[in-house]
Amino acid sequence: MVDYHAANNQSSAGGAQTYMEQENDWDRDLLLDPAWEKQQRKTFTAWCNSHLRKAGTQIENIEEDFRDGLKLMLLLEVISGERLPKPERGKMRVHKINNVNKALDFIASKGVKLVSIGAEEIVDGNAKMTLGMIWTIILRFAIQDISVEETSAKEGLLLWCQRKTAPYKNVNVQNFHISWKDGLAFNALIHRHRPDLIDYDSLRKDDPVTNLNNAFEVAEKHLDIPKMLDAEDIVGTLRPDEKAIMTYVSCFYHAFSGAQKAETAANRICKVLAVNQENEQMMEDYEKLASDLLEWIRRTIPWLENRTQEKTVNDMQAKQEDFRDYRCVHKPPKVQEKCQLEISFNTLQTKLRLSNRPAFMPSEGRMVSDINGAWHTLEGAEKGYEEWILSEIRRLERLEHLAEKFHQKAAIHESWTDGKEAMLTQKDYETSTLSEVKALLRKHEAFESDLAAHQDRVEQIAAIAQELNELDYYDSASVNARCQKICDQWDVLGALTQSRKESLERTEKQLESIDELYLEYAKRAAPFNNWMEGAMEDLQDMFIVHNIEEIQGLITAHEQFKSTLSEANKEREAIQSIQAEVQKIAQSNGIKLSGSNPYTTITPESIDSKWEKAMAMVPLRDNALQDELNKQNSNDTLRATFATQANTVGAYIQEKMEEIGRISIEMNGTLEDQLTNLKEYQKSIMSYMPEINKLEGFHQLIQEALIFDNQYTSYTMEHLRVGWEQLLTTIARTINEVENQILTRDAKGISQEQLYEYRASFNHFDKDHSGALMAEEFKACLISLGYDVENDKQGDGEFARIMGIVDPNGSGAVTFQAFIDFMSTETTDTDTADQVIASFKILAADKNYITADELRRELPPDQAEYCISRMAPYTGPDAVPGALDYMSFSTALYGESDL
Repeated sequence: MVDYHAANNQSSAGGAQTYMEQENDWDRDLLLDPAWEKQQRKTFTAWCNSHLRKAGTQIENIEEDFRDGLKLMLLLEVISGERLPKPERGKMRVHKINNVNKALDFIASKGVKLVSIGAEEIVDGNAKMTLGMIWTIILRFAIQDISVEETSAKEGLLLWCQRKTAPYKNVNVQNFHISWKDGLAFNALIHRHRPDLIDYDSLRKDDPVTNLNNAFEVAEKHLDIPKMLDAEDIVGTLRPDEKAIMTYVSCFYHAFSGAQKAETAANRICKVLAVNQENEQMMEDYEKLASDLLEWIRRTIPWLENRTQEKTVNDMQAKQEDFRDYRCVHKPPKVQEKCQLEISFNTLQTKLRLSNRPAFMPSEGRMVSDINGAWHTLEGAEKGYEEWILSEIRRLERLEHLAEKFHQKAAIHESWTDGKEAMLTQKDYETSTLSEVKALLRKHEAFESDLAAHQDRVEQIAAIAQELNELDYYDSASVNARCQKICDQWDVLGALTQSRKESLERTEKQLESIDELYLEYAKRAAPFNNWMEGAMEDLQDMFIVHNIEEIQGLITAHEQFKSTLSEANKEREAIQSIQAEVQKIAQSNGIKLSGSNPYTTITPESIDSKWEKAMAMVPLRDNALQDELNKQNSNDTLRATFATQANTVGAYIQEKMEEIGRISIEMNGTLEDQLTNLKEYQKSIMSYMPEINKLEGFHQLIQEALIFDNQYTSYTMEHLRVGWEQLLTTIARTINEVENQILTRDAKGISQEQLYEYRASFNHFDKDHSGALMAEEFKACLISLGYDVENDKQGDGEFARIMGIVDPNGSGAVTFQAFIDFMSTETTDTDTADQVIASFKILAADKNYITADELRRELPPDQAEYCISRMAPYTGPDAVPGALDYMSFSTALYGESDL
């Protein structure tokens, strides 16, 4: 007996040998199950005859007909297509053994280990060994080469069956015995490839004999697959023989192997179309998001540019609240949308480059640069609108203060002028005595003094009215009318005063008696009275300040005023003493007084009354000034609180901006580790958001307190907002860059070590850490990677070609992403338009066109319809109705104008 185990230890068929060892589960010590042996005899005999009939012969008894080795050698020549050594034609046993050994040597030369199978056993007609040998031949020449998705032969054949029968009801192929017992799996295989041969819907699971006979007869008649088993053999066995079923099914596999090529072609097309569909969806999403964002900006800018003035501070503060709501509620989501838009655009461009598609060009006006421009315009409008609101609040506050002051002074003046015209126009001096006329003259002189004292108030009223006009006060018309009335009346009073003075002077020569004391009283009482009225005005005057220095100035002036009250009280007492002296002289001389001073209407009682009122106003003024001082101290505290937080946040943003700049250059580890670390870093940055919100709260308190300056910090809320947004955007872009590198690595098959080498080389020559290499730096980098470009001149040779790829715009700088794209393109292969056209040609059975029915049969429904809707009608000379042009469609997928 010949043992072929040692003879084949050095066989080169490693993968196949391993499989054959796994599949070689033939029981050489125990007898075969009789039912299984019967099935194997039939199946193996039919399988052998399906090949031997090509040589014009066949076998009847498998263990007898192979004993002389002649038909065995012939079978091996037919199935291998190779010539074996010339057989020996003698009838002796040694001749038969030699022939069988030649056959076994040929089998061993194909990498098959034949353990314990010897030529003597075959020559002796050992059924078990003969069947084992035939099964080994079937495994090697009919099953071993079957591979689906890099699986073993048996697993590949099973996977092929599962995929082909998946759409069919009542079929669930899990093995090569029980799953085939009802016959539906055989019928499903035939129907999947030749639906015209089988009416699958008419088959019943409860009629296995009919199902099996139908499949075997159709296969024998139309597919040239001999009937290897009887239906009763399979149905009558609890568990059909696995080897018999595998042998039978392998015949179906080889019969339909041509369809496998079509399936491979369909898979390639599906892959290409899936990429194209995904890219188109990303383009549509970008266009919609860009349109929505630009539309929001278009609607928002006119609102921010609206400068319609309001009449009151409250109305403007309502606008300020609306603006704050816009800043805190409406704008932040749009900032996120803008950032996501840029990330989606970059990701889409990377995917298009990786799949050899043309770069995506958004619709006119929807480029990233267009969106950035619109965003810049929006932020400019925001800044202008905020400044305008604060300016308007200050203007309206000033206007309300001036209007109140105007009406207060006008009311005092109108009260003083009430009845003055009647007094100046009366003719009382015509019937008066000389002393009475002199008294009237003195009284008139006192009135002129009073009139002159009121001149300042009139000028103040006119000045306030002028300022209200210049500041565009909404009720300027009524202010102007009242001011004009006061000025006109003042002119009339001036003319009447002059006229009365002239009349009194004409009669002065006739009147000599004048009461000097009354005159003295009147002269001193009038200015004192005017001083008290002015003091009362000042004590009631409204004030508005913006810092501690201003309120301290008012307090100092008030203290100076209080220091003059002692002298003023002495003047009041002196004036009152004049009136007392008048009473004393009158009493001592028995003079009967008329009861009033003829030179003035100011009585001692009125002086005392006004003095008491003025003294009562002093402590009220003290309290008002102290309250304002407390308010300004509180505002100063707000300034300091905001400044402390702003300085901390500003330093943090600056530190993180510098840190992310270093991280983007110095990142180590795998791309996934870098991505994880960057996302953790982004998470740590976002955890600082409460500090930003805290600062926003301080800023809101400052705005509500109408604080417009801050000497404790150089930061403004606007600067910090922009810095924070730039920090978040920079982190998001860095993360997107690493994600695109992962996409490039996975799509191009670049190893982590290659990416690390590329990054290290790029960073080594990026001396200024700018993230880009100049032309000479890039040349040095290529040389370090093994490219022979050292002697290339500018604009010539291989280096010029490479620069044209990585820097198509001629900017003179090469980014890391362009560098990675170039290196990945140089080292990997991708689908091309030619490959897609070749795949379609397989599906179309080598025709120059393809039909909708062929597409629907070979491709998934959604991708079939995708092709049908986009393919142009075929117009070639061999066109038929419904023909579609797959060549121009494939070319368009890759943005090429021709093949």
